[in-house]
Amino acid sequence: MDTGKDIPTANGQTHGTGRRALLGAAMFGAGGAVLGLPGSARAAQARTAGHGGLKSLPKPTIIGHRGASGYRPEHTFGSYQLALDLGADIIEAGDLVPTKDGHLVCRHEPEIGGTTDVASHPEFADRKTTKVLDGVPTTGWFTEDFTLAELKTLRAVERIPANRPHNTLYNGRWEIPTFEEVLQWQDEQTRKRGKQVWIYPETKHPTYFRKLGLGLEERVAKLLRKYNKDNRNSPVILQSFEPSSIQRLNKLVDNPLVVLLSGATSRPWDFVEAGDPRTVADLITPRGLREIAGYAQGIGPTLDLIIPKDADGKLTTPTTLVADAHKVGLILHPYTMRNENPFLPAEYRKGTAVDAYGDPFGAFKTYFATGIDGVFTDNADTGLLAREDFVNG
Repeated sequence: MDTGKDIPTANGQTHGTGRRALLGAAMFGAGGAVLGLPGSARAAQARTAGHGGLKSLPKPTIIGHRGASGYRPEHTFGSYQLALDLGADIIEAGDLVPTKDGHLVCRHEPEIGGTTDVASHPEFADRKTTKVLDGVPTTGWFTEDFTLAELKTLRAVERIPANRPHNTLYNGRWEIPTFEEVLQWQDEQTRKRGKQVWIYPETKHPTYFRKLGLGLEERVAKLLRKYNKDNRNSPVILQSFEPSSIQRLNKLVDNPLVVLLSGATSRPWDFVEAGDPRTVADLITPRGLREIAGYAQGIGPTLDLIIPKDADGKLTTPTTLVADAHKVGLILHPYTMRNENPFLPAEYRKGTAVDAYGDPFGAFKTYFATGIDGVFTDNADTGLLAREDFVNG
């Protein structure tokens, strides 16, 4: 997912009814106390996770944001694997963008200058260009200008080294994964671990890519069908910042669907292109949420839509979004919890170092108390400990 949350802060976002009913009946209670169960009961529940759809996930659900990106370069198998090892309930694998020859690969953005070593490849120097991506002039190298074979010669690097200098140790270690490789990895890990592995891919900039003749949704659906993962109980949740992408997916597959929501004053890019004047603030009204509930099962709001911050960066009073969404049967998986100071509410920071940890446990507790159903986090191990404290506290 992409919004201002992802900018490194060096200074101090007729199928529907059945899926929705499944969530509404099951999500608010089932699995809620999983960490309070005895070890054998927890193990038994873990083994069945995935077979009952979303109701089988613990609550609040801990979602490994781009894997374990607090510890490894994001959207690599090193990051995904570590997130599983740390115990994440779902792995966000991955943010899906297309190659020139139509394959889907996992990158945070189509511009890959900041997440790969492409700049050090002289053979690709002439691919550097400036494009307008969702209204923003962006300079760099773009996945849609490379074949898959060319992208496979690149290696991933840490995206925010100022905040995560230790992650640079792993620069150059892993290649860019394809979505098909992720689906195969998911099956392999499910067999090896004896429990269902869940993934949470996102369609990135779908309107932009559709205009280039590289529509994402049909490609996603084709791969999900190929691996028999296009059903309402399939362990694959699909998400997008563009509601029309989710509406398109709703017609193609039966998977659980989530609309991502950025800042209240922002407009989804498909709305901009279509001349729809509504903002995210309109989408999170009771009326807007009812509309979303007609084609999706959940929302992924920025944490600031759950609890706004004041001018000093401190948390204020929670909004009614959790209650309003639950009232229409939607779950909430807000984003993104990170351990480093700059990404935490001001009252949970410790010192001023941009690569130092603050008090994420305090922040997790405050957000969990609002009744959210899960959270995206770069640090799944921290999130799991925080959930244990919250559930058993």
